Amino acid sequence: MIRFQQVSLARGIKPLLENVDVTLNPGDKIGLIGANGAGKSSLFAMLRGELHADQGDIDFPSKWRMAYVAQETPALDRAALDYAIDGDVTLRKLEAELAIAEAAPESMENGTLIGELHGALADADAYTVRSRGEQLLIGLGFTLEQMQQPVASFSGGWRMRLNLAQALMCPSDLLLLDEPTNHLDLDAIIWLEDWLKRYAGTLVIISHDRDFLDGVVNVIVHIDERKLKRYSGNYSAFERQRSAQLELMQGMLEKQTRQRAHLQSFIDRFKAKASKARQAQSRMKALSKMEELAPLRAAAEFSFEFREPLSAPNPLLVMEKVNAGYRIENPDDGSFQEKAIVHGIDFSLQTGQRIGLLGVNGAGKSTLIKTVAGELKALNGTAQFGKGLVIGYFAQHQVEMLRHDESPLWHLARIAPNVREQELRNFLGSFNFNGTMASSSIAPFSGGEKARLALALIVWQRPNLLLLDEPTNHLDLETREALTMALAQFEGTLVLVSHDRHLLRATTDQFLIVADGKLQPFDGDLDDYKDWLFKTKLAAKNLAATAATNTATATPAPVKAIAVAAAPAAATPAPAPAAKAAPEPAGGDRREQKRLEAEQRQRTAAQRKPIETRIKRLEEQIAKANARKAEIDARLASPDIYDDANKQELKTLITDQAYCIKELDQLENDWLGQQELLEQIQA
Repeated sequence: MIRFQQVSLARGIKPLLENVDVTLNPGDKIGLIGANGAGKSSLFAMLRGELHADQGDIDFPSKWRMAYVAQETPALDRAALDYAIDGDVTLRKLEAELAIAEAAPESMENGTLIGELHGALADADAYTVRSRGEQLLIGLGFTLEQMQQPVASFSGGWRMRLNLAQALMCPSDLLLLDEPTNHLDLDAIIWLEDWLKRYAGTLVIISHDRDFLDGVVNVIVHIDERKLKRYSGNYSAFERQRSAQLELMQGMLEKQTRQRAHLQSFIDRFKAKASKARQAQSRMKALSKMEELAPLRAAAEFSFEFREPLSAPNPLLVMEKVNAGYRIENPDDGSFQEKAIVHGIDFSLQTGQRIGLLGVNGAGKSTLIKTVAGELKALNGTAQFGKGLVIGYFAQHQVEMLRHDESPLWHLARIAPNVREQELRNFLGSFNFNGTMASSSIAPFSGGEKARLALALIVWQRPNLLLLDEPTNHLDLETREALTMALAQFEGTLVLVSHDRHLLRATTDQFLIVADGKLQPFDGDLDDYKDWLFKTKLAAKNLAATAATNTATATPAPVKAIAVAAAPAAATPAPAPAAKAAPEPAGGDRREQKRLEAEQRQRTAAQRKPIETRIKRLEEQIAKANARKAEIDARLASPDIYDDANKQELKTLITDQAYCIKELDQLENDWLGQQELLEQIQA
């Protein structure tokens, strides 16, 4: 378990945690939440050993393997798949040791070492690692072709996905994830959510996506007023418990206020009267001893609203047979080549429609949004925009488009040059840009503050059509909720691309999907979309598995060609008894057939060997774990273990028992998986 005991931490002169006590159990999936700057990332740094508490202790089992996402990605020539697999440090170390051993002169000792290393590699699932790496990268949105591209060729967001892949590839008992959904599309988030549900270790995750937290975690730890408060359940359960606490504390506070007023009234009336002096003194002591309850404060809620559009055409726009994509200039002769992403778009927008745009990563959602916004010209077809159309467009990288050396006031004055400064300041104040903050450079602002400014600039323009492409990137839970409420009340037309399912559910009432280069209606809700995504991922996963199998069983070209040609016949049902028997192969053909069968048996044996070795080792590990658990159970059955003198030993035994049960469960699942692989090979 993870135990914080009287932990205090300050960064500079700012205290983050004060005398914190909290216990987290093995196997818990914990959502760590709190306001920006509350200390969430600092707490992660303490768990990683990069920061040390000013006082107190943080304990968890020293044998736990920890995994977390690196924040930097070097521009390497290494292939993306190999970079992801590098996350399994133990496996890479074993591979390096084996390479050294195999290069060394032959000897009995070296032969034994090579055999041991092969066994250790089998235990580390080295023989399935590439297939597992491919399946993981497919889940995170990479294609098989992209997996072979160098890390240096990817943008910053995609490199962060590769760092996430490294963390997931690393076998771990404790996994720390800080905003893992920030650089993911909805399809990758749904895949990651499913992966984390099946993760067997202890998970601590920082996220501002409430649906993601609801789907993954079973414990919430809230950093509030420099304390850590543990709540059982997911984020929605936390909200209910927190609300009940606030109501209860408010009731207690009001009751205490009445009691204090009553005591003070008695003192004021009778402290000067000799006959009542003793009672007055008694009440003064009671008042001084009464511990003043501090109100349990909820964070000050931030809210805003979109101003009512002045007018709107109907329809707002009509597209007929439009191809959306890019014109790429040839640097040699200045000619342009067209690259269409979404084809044959027939689309019209009516006043009041609220559309959620779905589709896997790279399908063309952003390209379509840019074309509707007029940022990209249609490659062909016709696009007619209604007179009086006012578009509010939030691009996926809107924050990067702001002038970081200028102030919020400068940005707003740029689009409203004829408006009085005080009116602009009042408007910015409604978005929490008050006083000097309104006139200061935005360079030191957080990502969330910059995103809030970008939203404020859109709100000012009173759009009748909102085109929002991932508007919640960088936004914390509070601001996301404010955006959700504002969009739900927006009186114009909305087209939204978002990986935040809570936002999509609350603000849209129909879905369109971009898939296979087409825009079409999606008849279903987000649960149906999740099912559709898993079918798509499963097909890609099977493709990766087939590719891995083909690579593992590759044979010289002539033999492979014969084997492939023979495959359909093997799958054909046997002829009916009345059918004429096929002639037996001629002598040469028969010898060739036997040779092929022998080679097939050799390949099957080669495939079986590492799996059988792995099964044998798993059975040995299961036997050891069962024996260890039996010892713990026997000790826990002893009456003296519950004496006060043995309290520390009891705590250790309970922790070890929980770890042992988790370990056994994982080993048995691995054993079943290896048995299934063996059965597939035998079949």
